Amino acid sequence: MDRIGFIGLGRMGRPMASNLVRKGFPLAAYDINRSAVEELTALGARAANGVAGIAEGSDVVVTMLPSGVEVGETLAGPDGLFAHARPGQLVMDMSTIEPATTDRLAAEAAKRGLAFVDAPVGRLASHADRGESLFMVGAGDADFQRVLPLLQAMGTTIHHCGPVGSGMRTKLVNNFLAIASCQLNAEALALTQRFGLDLEKTLEVIHGTTATNGQLKINWASKVLTGDTAPGFTIDLAHKDLSLILAAAQAEKVALPMGSVARDAFTLARQAGFGGQDFSALLDWFCGLAGATPPRLSR
Repeated sequence: MDRIGFIGLGRMGRPMASNLVRKGFPLAAYDINRSAVEELTALGARAANGVAGIAEGSDVVVTMLPSGVEVGETLAGPDGLFAHARPGQLVMDMSTIEPATTDRLAAEAAKRGLAFVDAPVGRLASHADRGESLFMVGAGDADFQRVLPLLQAMGTTIHHCGPVGSGMRTKLVNNFLAIASCQLNAEALALTQRFGLDLEKTLEVIHGTTATNGQLKINWASKVLTGDTAPGFTIDLAHKDLSLILAAAQAEKVALPMGSVARDAFTLARQAGFGGQDFSALLDWFCGLAGATPPRLSR
């Protein structure tokens, strides 16, 4: 069995790494937050002495970090993983970052005899807690088979999207639809309030037509429409992802006018103090703009 090194124990990375430990994978953990590492060692993981310690004691290294800046520094910085790695090791980045950064890091890994996989995560932190994440994987066939047992330990749905880089690009397309739909949903439900419509009856109609969408039917029904705006995926992160999406689209000379409008809305919501709330809380922000009471389900 491969020895696993896990770097990045934030809200998503910590439960993912915990599931690996619980399912018997030998795992070394590292994060700048020592308390997060201690949570993993209490489950049976080993605390690594920095990135160098992860490289020394691991066959497969997983990174789950906030942005491409941290991923680039952790892997390709002067004292990063690549500087300490040995041929035959595999690096699997599960962060959501710029596709160009993924391509650059994969090329650098190949020069050093390292395999590289991108496997960004779908679904929410609550799914990660339960080991029910979805993964979009970019990898060669042999590398995909090598990381498949890890992915199966952390999630329930695994898509091999194609070669390295295709996982990240698939994630951006998925998140574009998921995040931008929040803006449309917020506007529509604010309008229902100003019209004086019954929320339950209106949703019954919407969910019975092609107007429905997963955010409104699944996520919002369990989050903002129940009054729960505790972050599963924050407005700040949604804004970050929209910025990645627009930059990647611009590099491909693809105009995304609806994406630009959605990012502006998320920018304004952040300015109004909603950045740390769940991205479904865009509804509450927009209702405030519209002078409407944020709607809530009665059950």
